[in-house]
Amino acid sequence: MRNTCFYIVILTGAAALSGCSSTTLCQLSVSNSLNEPRTEEMAEVPLVNLGISRGSDFVVSEKGGREVPYQTTYDNKLIFPVTVPANGKAEYKIKKGRAAKVAVTTTGRRYPERLDDMAWENDKAAYRAYGPALQAKGEKGFGYDLMNKRVAYPVLELRYAKDLDPVARKRVADLRKEGRKAEADSLAAAMSYHFDHGNGMDCYSVGPTLGGGTSALLNGKDIVYPYCYDQSQVLDNGPLRFTVKLVFKPEKVGIDSNVVETRIISLDKGSYLNKAVVSYSGLSKKCPVVAGIVLHPQNKDGYHADSKNRFIAYADSTDNTRNGNGVIYVGAAFPYNDVETYVEWFGADEQKLRPGALGHILGRCDYVPGQPFTYYWGCGWSKNGVSDYDAWNSYMASFVRKAESPLKITVKH
Repeated sequence: MRNTCFYIVILTGAAALSGCSSTTLCQLSVSNSLNEPRTEEMAEVPLVNLGISRGSDFVVSEKGGREVPYQTTYDNKLIFPVTVPANGKAEYKIKKGRAAKVAVTTTGRRYPERLDDMAWENDKAAYRAYGPALQAKGEKGFGYDLMNKRVAYPVLELRYAKDLDPVARKRVADLRKEGRKAEADSLAAAMSYHFDHGNGMDCYSVGPTLGGGTSALLNGKDIVYPYCYDQSQVLDNGPLRFTVKLVFKPEKVGIDSNVVETRIISLDKGSYLNKAVVSYSGLSKKCPVVAGIVLHPQNKDGYHADSKNRFIAYADSTDNTRNGNGVIYVGAAFPYNDVETYVEWFGADEQKLRPGALGHILGRCDYVPGQPFTYYWGCGWSKNGVSDYDAWNSYMASFVRKAESPLKITVKH
């Protein structure tokens, strides 16, 4: 298993070990070795390399002086968006001062009012993982749900509030009792996030599958489906990055009966893909792990399995193709792993267990106990910036190239 990071940091200057100079000015040179530009890509640098601590006041700016938004993360990194030309460099400065307020684009929380959904979003899309309250009802919700967006600002709070409005829900119920079905249906549609009210919609079907890119161990050839998360902790909550830690209940995998999965999922502004760092405790030996995307009958053949370029992709025609829902482009990338990509179709018996699903497109790697499995997953939408399937596959291939050729950041004090 190969593993790396999205950045390389080099320290220069005599003051590198003692923090910034007396002027408190640090210069960052960001280098791009690829023959393609890196536009608004999130760069990250350990704060210790800058001589800066979380909570201190400072400003990040481009060489010309324009201030750049930033965030300090739970794991003591500075993140900020950079634009670097192909085979080129970009210069940034850090100095003392009070930074301008940054608009929140990337945020989320647990929604106990909606069966413990853990839901989060950025300017491109929204996502959710199902929680213990849903599991307690007996509903099978294994995979990630994808919720499309048409706007760059946060929408989840509004969507959940409208969908769960107790007064409106009661009114719908009363109208149905009175036999006023058309009025009830109209009000229910106005409340529901399954309809596009101008900011996007949830028109993706998960069911008892891996949904939009969920990871799972294999027991032989069988997927050990992870049930809803058991514990959650939000580690970063914007404005530019959301990070959540999810811990799952013990599962039996082969001879091991107490295998506990932990996921750390992060989403950055501007990215169509989440980063997932997955680990399994209680596993006694190497075991195959997959990340999968469910295949639906609306577009049986609209998938791409690319072991050479380390990604899988699918054009999902949504849960109602006649409703003008567009196309959801789903993908998972495996830049740090030797991956086998393939389709696993369900047999007749399994299709009965997973109605509305035909199988999964999978990326399979080896999981070594004690080492994290890192991959990326997410989606774009034909109504928000992804023109067609070729454009989505190009994005996925470019994402892998960028992950495998990280930006190099030189810090000069």
